[in-house]
Amino acid sequence: MGGFSRQKFFQELTHGCLLPTAQQGLEQVWQLLVICLLCRLLWMLGLPSFVKHLSTVAGGFYVLYLFFELHMIWVVLLSLLCYLFLFLCRHSTIRGTFLSITVLIYLLLGELHMMDATKWHKMRGSQMVVAMKAISLAFDLDRGVVASVPSPIEFMGYIYFVGTVIFGPWISFNSYKEALEGRKLNLSWFFKVSLSWVKSQVCLVVSNCVAPYLFPYFIPVYGDKLLRSKKRSKIRGAPVKWLLACENSLSFHFSNYFVGYLSETTTTLAGAGFSEEKENLKWDLTVSKPLSVEFPRSMVEVVTSWNVPMSSFLHTYVFKSAVKFGTFAAVMVTYTASALLHGLSFHLGAVLISLGFITYVEHVLRKRLAVVLNACILTKKCPANCTHRNKKAFWVYVINIAFSVLAVVHLTYLGSVFSSSVDYMEEEEDDITHHTIQKWSELSWTSHWVTFGCWILYRLIL
Repeated sequence: MGGFSRQKFFQELTHGCLLPTAQQGLEQVWQLLVICLLCRLLWMLGLPSFVKHLSTVAGGFYVLYLFFELHMIWVVLLSLLCYLFLFLCRHSTIRGTFLSITVLIYLLLGELHMMDATKWHKMRGSQMVVAMKAISLAFDLDRGVVASVPSPIEFMGYIYFVGTVIFGPWISFNSYKEALEGRKLNLSWFFKVSLSWVKSQVCLVVSNCVAPYLFPYFIPVYGDKLLRSKKRSKIRGAPVKWLLACENSLSFHFSNYFVGYLSETTTTLAGAGFSEEKENLKWDLTVSKPLSVEFPRSMVEVVTSWNVPMSSFLHTYVFKSAVKFGTFAAVMVTYTASALLHGLSFHLGAVLISLGFITYVEHVLRKRLAVVLNACILTKKCPANCTHRNKKAFWVYVINIAFSVLAVVHLTYLGSVFSSSVDYMEEEEDDITHHTIQKWSELSWTSHWVTFGCWILYRLIL
C-alpha cells in the first residue's frame, strides 16, 4: 500500500491489509488449534498415561510435519540426541551443564553445516523450545526436582507436547505432567483461550497493517512529507530516522506479542498453563506483557516481560548456575546463552549482547543511586515496606520517568534492526551484519554511547 494518498490508504486498509492478514493468520494455524483441542478432550477420558503420552507425540509429529514437512527430522534428531544423553548419563550429577553444551553444539552445527540456512531458520523456534525443555529437565534431574529420568514415551510426550512444540512457550516437565491429568472444561478456560486468540490477531494486524505505516498515515508528524514511497528511506535528518526506527521497532514488538498470545492460546487449549491455589484453578499463563514493554520502568523490566517463560528459564537454569562467577559474568553468560539458542544471526546476537550490557549497567547504576539518594529508584518497583526514606517525592518520580524514557530510546534503537528486509537476508549473513551496523550508525550509536556514559557515572559515584 506504499505511495497512496492518506485518504486512499484508509479506504484500502480494510480490504487490502486487515482482512487478508487475519484470514492468513487463521489459515496457517487452524489445524494446530484443532489438534490441541482434540488432545485436551482425549486426556479427559481417563485413559492410561502411556496413551496420553502417545496422543501428544502423535499430535506433535503431525503439526511439525504440517509446518516443516520432512525437515522436521532435524527436530526429531535433536530430541533423540537429548534423551540418549540423559539415559547414558543417568547417574551423573552435572547433566544440565553437559547437555547444554551438547545441544548448543548441535544447533551450531545445524546452522553451519547440516542444511540450508533459510530452512533451518524456519525451524528455529521449535528447535529452541525442544532445547530448553531438554536442558531444564536435565537440571531438574540434577537438583532433584524430577526424581528419575522419564521413560522414552514420557520424554517424547513432554518434548512434542502439541500445545508448545511449534510456537512455545517453554513449560517444565512437571507442568506437562499436570496438564495430562485432564482438568475439566470450564468458562474460565474458554475465556482465556478466546481472549488470547483475539489478542494475537489484534497484534498481528498492528504488526502488519499499522506499525509499518504509523507516521506517514496514522500519526502524520510531517504531513505528506513522509508518505511511504521508494525514496522514503533516503530522507535525511535525525528525527526522521528515529521515526523510521520507531516503526520498525513497533512492528517487531507486535509480531512478538502475536507469537506470545498465540502460544498462550495453543498451550491453554491443550490443557496446560494453569496454577492451583488450594482448590482454585486459574488459567493464568502469561507469555508477554506488552504494557510493561511499551511503558517500561526499566530495561530489566522489558527483558523479563518480553517472554516471561523464557526469562524464567534463563534465570532458573542459566543465571543461577553462573552466578557463582559473579553477577556481571552471570548476566553475560545468560544473554550469550539466549543468543546461541536463538541461532547464529548477527543482528539477534548483537541486540542480545547489547541488552546484557545495558541491563547490567542500568541495574548497578540505579542500585547505587538508590543508596546514595535513599530513594525508590531501583530497576524494579520497591515493596510498600521498603526502607528508603524518599518514596513519593517529586524528584523521585522525575528520575524514574527519565529512566523510563531512556528505556524507550533503547528499545527503539535496538528494534530498528528488525525491519522486514531482514527476512530476505537470511542466506547472506554479511548483508545482515551490514544492515545492523548501518541502522545503528544512522542513529549515531546512541544506546551504546549512553550505556557507556551511565557506566562512567556509576564508576564516579562508586
